[in-house]
Amino acid sequence: MTGSGVTASEVVYERYEGKEVAQRLDDFIAAYEEVYAEPPYREGPSDIAEFIEHYQAHVRRAGMRLVIARDAHQVVGFTYGYLLPADSQWWANVQEDLPEDFTREDGARTWVVLELAVRKAWRRLGIATTLHALLLDGLDIERVTLTVRPEPEAKAAQAAYAKWGYHEVGLSHPWDEAPFCTAMVLDLSQASA
Repeated sequence: MTGSGVTASEVVYERYEGKEVAQRLDDFIAAYEEVYAEPPYREGPSDIAEFIEHYQAHVRRAGMRLVIARDAHQVVGFTYGYLLPADSQWWANVQEDLPEDFTREDGARTWVVLELAVRKAWRRLGIATTLHALLLDGLDIERVTLTVRPEPEAKAAQAAYAKWGYHEVGLSHPWDEAPFCTAMVLDLSQASA
């Protein structure tokens, strides 16, 4: 037991793929709102509306996968992502010059983790680690990428990603109103070699 009165053994994980993912937004949107209302995000109604719009576009992506963590029917965490398409602009958002062979995508090379969030009372129980592992389980990919707020804003997230084997590749700025984030990569080809 932790100070929150929650144990990780009470948590059940559900994974959804393809078309199933589109019908699951209502399952986790309240958890999204709660997590992203916290600093450093401080998201409000317009940010939530923008997230919903982006999610509705994301569910149409190849390889889309969602994992939800529940404790007694309430969602306590979630993560989702998809395969970067061959025409992806993901690497164009990185401010540093990256080699062409690094930024080349073919629709099957790179998985992108777009969201990974755990509600405050359920943090530090290994839920994020399990969500991440289940999201990537069984994927035949070379690498995984994500962006995260830079330190000190998201120090805990940065530490978790580093522990899982991610390394920084540069600073990303995906659109004008977006904050700058640290782009990170987990190279799976080295692990299997």
